[in-house]
This record gives sequence, structure tokens and C-alpha cells, in this order.
Amino acid sequence: MNGDVLVLGGGVVGLTTAIVLAESGKRVRVWSRDPAGMTTSAVAGGLWWPYRIEPEKLVGEWALESLRVYEALADRPEETGVRLVPGVQAGTRPAELGPWAARVEGLREVGRDELPPGFTSGLRARIPLIDMPVHLGWLRRRLEAAGGAVEAREAGSLARAQSRSGASVVVNCTGLGARELVPDPSVRPVRGQLVVVENPGVEEWFTAVDHASSATTYLLPQPGRLLLGGTAEEDSWDLVPQEATAAAIVERCARIHPEVGRAKVLGHRVGLRPARDTGVRIESERLPGGALLVHNYGHGGAGITVAWGCAGAAAALVG
Repeated sequence: MNGDVLVLGGGVVGLTTAIVLAESGKRVRVWSRDPAGMTTSAVAGGLWWPYRIEPEKLVGEWALESLRVYEALADRPEETGVRLVPGVQAGTRPAELGPWAARVEGLREVGRDELPPGFTSGLRARIPLIDMPVHLGWLRRRLEAAGGAVEAREAGSLARAQSRSGASVVVNCTGLGARELVPDPSVRPVRGQLVVVENPGVEEWFTAVDHASSATTYLLPQPGRLLLGGTAEEDSWDLVPQEATAAAIVERCARIHPEVGRAKVLGHRVGLRPARDTGVRIESERLPGGALLVHNYGHGGAGITVAWGCAGAAAALVG
């Protein structure tokens, strides 16, 4: 076997991991079943925040490491898709967050006077909001500039992918696909639906999560559009946008910004977050024949948030 590394998965986790490996001097190829625009990453709202991801004791450092990268990339938003945008998370207090929150510059608690009606607590922060289609394109170009390549190919199985590629290392960044590929039945979908509308003038992001419900509320201003959400439906594989769900999303968001209720609908999106019962898996093992297999999957609703931190951890296992 040669010294090549094969990365399986062309979403944000796979591309970021491939970049870290390629820029460290490895010869890297990415196999992706779907084009970048068809991955779960492309559907994501793109707000940096540790959401629906475990284990908590590791997530904070991964998220902060990624935050520093995004802060630097925000200097070139048209190129990278990364902007630093102010906004509010309602219904949350600093004490409810992990130690990572104290290291997010400018994050502060706000009172009723800075919140929409019906909310008594919240946080304000200026954090990365990422235009995912633009960012995924930039990631691919950065990988190619480092000598890497992306190929439209299915793995079939981990052992078969290694055999066909001849790579000495396989890195599994297949997200929800790891459920069948590993196989790992603890990987489960958490369905997210959102509505894309013309932006009537909303400049700040807003989120409010009800942990007792599958319904969430968020407004994310992206260039040329406003993303409205959302849902967090566990164990749902349905990729078809539901009309009633879309109407409920618009209604919830219009309570925050009434003008949203009159905005022209541009489209609907559905994505399946790759949750894992025991949290993110970054581990190594050996395939038949001795090739190294490194896992990097199970990022739930925060793959974007922890992508660079997890990429570094996975690359360390590659050595």
C-alpha cells in the first residue's frame, strides 16, 4: 500500500478533515456519494453554536478551535462564505452553557428589554454565520490547492473502499451513512426542515430552542435570503418538505419579526442531522489487511461548529 489517505464523505466534516491532512503533507482523496450541494451540510443554516452534540467535555474545545478559524475566514466573506453576525439566543442563560461560553468574546446575558415579547432571558453574541453553499465550494478549492481531489464515488464498504483505492489510511466522515457503512446502529437521523424567504430587512440572527419539543425557532439572514426554522424530529427519515410544518415555521418566526409573515417564499429545505447516542466518534482501528481506519462522525446538529477541531483530532490519529 502507498501513503495515500482516502476520506469518505464530502460534507463539511469530510472536506475539513481532508484539508487538514493535505496541508500536513498527506496525499488525500475524498470519495463522496453526493455532490457537495446535495449533502446535509449544504442544507444547514450555518450558525456556529454547539447544538445537539455530545460529549460535552470535548465539544467545547472542538467548537472553540473551529471558532478561531471562522473568525479569521470572516475577513473574506465573499470568498469563504463566513461572516460574523450579531444575534440573540432566547431562553438561555450563561450558567446553562459549558465552560466554552466564557471564552466567546462579547457573549453576554440580556434582559427583557433586548428580547422579543414572551422571553425573559437570553444571550447576545457576534458569532460566525456561514453561507454553506459558498463555504463548501471554498473548502473544495482549498483542498485542491493543497493537492487533494474530490471524486464522485460510493464506498460500498470500508474494506472495499480501501482495497479499491489502495490507500493506507481510510478516514470515515460519512455522517448518517456510518449507520450502514460501519455499521453503527447508534447513528440516527434528526430531521430538520426550514423555509427560505426573501429577507424583509432582518439583519441579526435569532434562535429559541424548546428542548421539550421537536419545534425550534430561528431566523438566519444569509446573503440574498432569510432562512427560517425549524424542526428537530428524532428518527425521522422523511426528506420531503411538509406544508403544514412550513406554515408553522413561518408563523413562529413571524411572532419574532411580523414582516416575515408577508415575505415571499423562495424554497424549502430538509436535512437529516447525523446524531449518535454516545456522541461524536473519533477513534481508530485496523481494517482487514492492516490498513488504518479513523472514524470522525456523529456530529448531530453541530458539524459546522466543531468541524476544524474534530478534523485536527482525526488527523492526529492518522499521524
